[in-house]
Amino acid sequence: MDLKELESGVDPKIHWYYQSKKVPLFKYFETLIKGQAKPLTVIDFGSGSGFFAYELLEAYPKYIKEVLLIDIGYSEEELEKTKQNKVKKLHYIPKGIEDTIVIMMDVLEHIEDDYAILKEIKDSVGNNTHYFITVPAFQSVWSTHDIYLGHYRRYTIPMLSKLLKTQHIEIHHSYYIYASIFPLVWLLRRIKRSEEKMKNPSASDMKPLPRPINSILKLYNTLEMSIRKRNTLFGLTCVAEGKLK
Repeated sequence: MDLKELESGVDPKIHWYYQSKKVPLFKYFETLIKGQAKPLTVIDFGSGSGFFAYELLEAYPKYIKEVLLIDIGYSEEELEKTKQNKVKKLHYIPKGIEDTIVIMMDVLEHIEDDYAILKEIKDSVGNNTHYFITVPAFQSVWSTHDIYLGHYRRYTIPMLSKLLKTQHIEIHHSYYIYASIFPLVWLLRRIKRSEEKMKNPSASDMKPLPRPINSILKLYNTLEMSIRKRNTLFGLTCVAEGKLK
């Protein structure tokens, strides 16, 4: 997850956005472990706080061999402290790890050359590598939120699918999530958009909310996840699930 959103006081353990966003990741992981003889290694690329990987480990501990949090932002002290742990912090993916799931939760949009980083991952991992990738969707929703977080672009399903296929990733499912709130967010961001604000973004749109509103949004968006694979039209986030050929 993006560390800048933590700076605004968002707690992913309770915030509706992160709690509903982990649902499709969990569902995908459950399909993988049904036919998996060995525990999987979770590679959280661009992990930041590692929230989603930690949540997976907490929910499915016996199905996870180890968790590798990959982020160049970690200090040498952080790397050293986790060397012997089940959850390890690293700058790069060790070569040739097999039986893995690579999760990239809103990472590709931060990287200028998204093709190069996917190639680097492909060249590092071994057999039986699965992918779960989320990215912000639709350039028409571009706003100061994207600029503040350091995004280069937003994606569509065809755009993300084309990119993944260049790295021989066979896509099993691609879809949009947060479709129900898309029209309102699109409208609000268009209203807020101004030349001055676009040049000087000062904060993320992600904020803590009063508990009742947060609970309603969490329930509403979690329910939407049950029909996620049918939505190939629009949403705030684009998701791809697949496997390296």
